[in-house]
Amino acid sequence: MSRTALVVIDVQESFRQRPIWAYGSNPDIVGQVNRLVAAARERGDLVLWVLHAEPGSGGVFDPALGHVRLIDGLAAAEGEPTLVKTAHNAFTTTSLQQLLTLAGVHDVTVCGIRTEQCVETTTRLGSDLGYRMTFVTDATMTFPIPHRDLPETAGPAEILADPRTLSNEEILRRTEYALAGRFATVRTVDEVTGASLADARS
Repeated sequence: MSRTALVVIDVQESFRQRPIWAYGSNPDIVGQVNRLVAAARERGDLVLWVLHAEPGSGGVFDPALGHVRLIDGLAAAEGEPTLVKTAHNAFTTTSLQQLLTLAGVHDVTVCGIRTEQCVETTTRLGSDLGYRMTFVTDATMTFPIPHRDLPETAGPAEILADPRTLSNEEILRRTEYALAGRFATVRTVDEVTGASLADARS
């Protein structure tokens, strides 16, 4: 079986239900993920899908509301596992490590929502578990992070107007710096799929 796996993390309808969705860093997250998935399937790599759930919370991550599902435009193929996690990283509350072990996987590529939270923590833990991790930076998505002193009830306009808010660009930059050469190899979708090389040859 394949020794390489693509793990797609939290690209789910729950996030699209939040008002801050319109201010996300990557409006084409579905298209970018689909490019990675298509390339992985063509190579015969294992593709795994991970969703985040908060049962009983009454919020957008509560499965009872029906939003804990892949965003329209994404679909797992037959035989591709879909795991549901209740922690930020994709390992702790799922059978992800067991599935990777059974498949003989040593190299793991990750993408998804949110860049600095679920995707980054999965990358760090995967590295600690001994996997060679690839973080596909332009196939992740994040949102502006409000300052800790801003009320939890603050809406997008208030968050964006606050000069202390961490911008999408700064989040991406900091995440790449923290991961590259320590926990992962940072790559783009073009690099992972070989698109740049194919364009150069044509």
